[in-house]
Parts: sequence; C-alpha cells; structure tokens
Amino acid sequence: MAPSCFSPNNGIILVYFSLLILLSPSKHAAASACSCFKSIIGFGDSLADTGNLYHLSQSDPPLFFKVPPYGETFFHRPTGRCSDGRLIIDFIATYLGLPLVPPFYEGKNSSRSRRSGVNFAVAGASALPDPFFLSRGIQVRQPNMSLADQLRWFKDLYLPKFYPNPSDRKKFLKTSLVLVGEIGGNDYNHALLDGKSKDLVGTFVPLVVKAIGSTITELIKVGAVTLMVPGNFPIGCSATYLTQFKSGNKSDYDTETGCINWLNSFASHHNKLLQQELHRIRNQNPKINIIYADYYNAAMRFYRSPKKYGFAKGALAACCPTCGPYKVDPAPLSGGGAKACEDPREYVSWDGLHLTEAAYRSVATALVRGSFTIPKLNSLCD
Repeated sequence: MAPSCFSPNNGIILVYFSLLILLSPSKHAAASACSCFKSIIGFGDSLADTGNLYHLSQSDPPLFFKVPPYGETFFHRPTGRCSDGRLIIDFIATYLGLPLVPPFYEGKNSSRSRRSGVNFAVAGASALPDPFFLSRGIQVRQPNMSLADQLRWFKDLYLPKFYPNPSDRKKFLKTSLVLVGEIGGNDYNHALLDGKSKDLVGTFVPLVVKAIGSTITELIKVGAVTLMVPGNFPIGCSATYLTQFKSGNKSDYDTETGCINWLNSFASHHNKLLQQELHRIRNQNPKINIIYADYYNAAMRFYRSPKKYGFAKGALAACCPTCGPYKVDPAPLSGGGAKACEDPREYVSWDGLHLTEAAYRSVATALVRGSFTIPKLNSLCD
C-alpha cells in the first residue's frame, strides 16, 4: 500500500497460545515449522518492505516511517517498516525458523548475510510501470520502483552477484519461499485517493493482475519452485478510505463491520481475477507450487469480531487518539503534532493505511496455522 499516513474468553485464550507458538524462538518451534524452506525472497510494497525505501530515500525532512513512533513496539526504533513493529513477512520468517529477511538495499554485501533470503519490496511500489499512471494524469509517488523494477534487481543484480554458479542458484531457488506481494494496492490507492473515479480505476484491475502473473512466470523461468501470492486486504475497512469516502448513505456501509461495501467489492474483484490468473499459471506449470494467500478473509475475521482477536479499541480507528472520526491524522503520525496511541496492540490500524504489528501477526498466524492459504503452506513440506 501507499507510503502515506494518516477476564478473557476462550477464543482469546486460543488465539493467545497460537501466537505464543508462532513467535517462540525455541528450537522446538523451529523444528515444528515448514523446514524445507531455507530462505525467503520477497517482492511487494509497504505491506512487505523491511527497509528498502528507508535506505533509498534521502529526503529532508525524512519520510514519515524513518522517525518515531514507527518501529516502537518490537524494534524500538524506525527500521523502514510502515508499522509499529513487524510485518507479515517477518512472522512468516519466524515460522520457518529463519532470520528476518533483510532489504536488498540494506548495504550488507556478504553472501553469508544473504543465505536466508532477500527482500525487494519497496513502500509505494506499484504493479504497473510509471508511464501507465502518468498517461492517465495520476501522480507517481516513488518513481522507478514498480514490480518490474524489483524483478530486474533480482535477476540482473542479486542472482549474478550471490549465485553465479548455476547449480548453487538452482538449489537456492528450489529451497526458497518466494513472496510475490502484496502488490497492486498502490495501483488503486494512488488513483482513488487522488480522486479518480472507481469506474476508471476498475479498468486497471486486469492489467495489474496480468503484471503480477507475468512476474510469477518470469520467476518460474529463473528457477522459483514455491511462490506465495497474496490478495488485497479489504480496503473498505481502511481508516484512510473510510475518511476519504465518508458517506451519509447508510447503504454504503456493511452493517456488521462498518466497512465501505463498494471498496471491499473492488478488492474482492481484484482477488477473484488474481486467483483465476494463478489457476491458469498452475495449469501451465504443474510441478510448481503456487500458493494463494487470502489476506482479505484472514483480516475480515478481526473486522467482524475485533474484541475476539484482542483489539479492544475496535478495528476501524487508527492508532491516533487525537485525530478525526476514524482517528486518521492528515499528516503522518510522525508529523503534524499527532501522537500514537498508548497501546498499539489494541488497534488494527496503525496509521490509516498500514496495520499494527498485532494485526499483521494475526493475519500471519491465519496463513501459517489456519486455512487461509490455498494450498496450505505446511502441506508442501510433508
């Protein structure tokens, strides 16, 4: 997504203990994980960026996620993650018994530091290239950081440097989990939040899905064997969208969650086309493992029942106690005088577009221990 911000019951106990298992650094936890994966290769946007834009940007004043309170919960300092702590990719790495995946542009050049994988995701990245948006009068937030650019960094810079030997490269890719996304959210976010019509932005969806599919096909050609491809989150539940598209028409809202119906329908449409594309690629590549990660429904659990999953403050308000109806600051949390909430663990939304560590942990747990991947991730290591 875009780098812009604005006495427990039994259900809680079960979730709590499942999270303890997921987060445990013990040898037992690592041994019980899907141990056939030795590394993670990541692509995507701010939902997965572990620091690339942080290291690439030299802006003054610094971008919002480069200063506190970003990173306060786990790292106790900003790391370039658009959250108060860890992201889904971080929790998946923990589940696999691997170190957190370093950003490609971190500056560490030893091959040993790359053995556990590498992350090319960049906050603000889109699936489609810059000229597509410029030709339609849409502002490009982060030039030259599309999915195609990330793929080029991987193929032309990373692999030749760290795995020049074909047999080593094949082994590396065979034992890597490749995360392709989440990506595509910014293709819609930038246009919708700039005031473009939903009908116009709707025409982007097949093109976004095609770009994701083309990237997957290229990764398979290079040697990728197992790829996880997430769908989009329910953007109609995003505090930023709820603020921008506030409506006096009650029928625009889901009576159960308070989310905006048409925006969630938009995300569902993207996810439907993406799953159709993944099915097509599976049929063409029967020996390749392609996993659909259902971010949408994994997240809808806590939008429907926030308190059941530990979100005492509900699911729609962002972690900004002094801001507007949905507590979204017009400037990032790090600017404009806004302060973060006292306990981010009680919130789903961190800054309006991005989620808290607690919410990302809940989604990751649903992916690796639940039924929100197709096929199930742990079934691939049986």
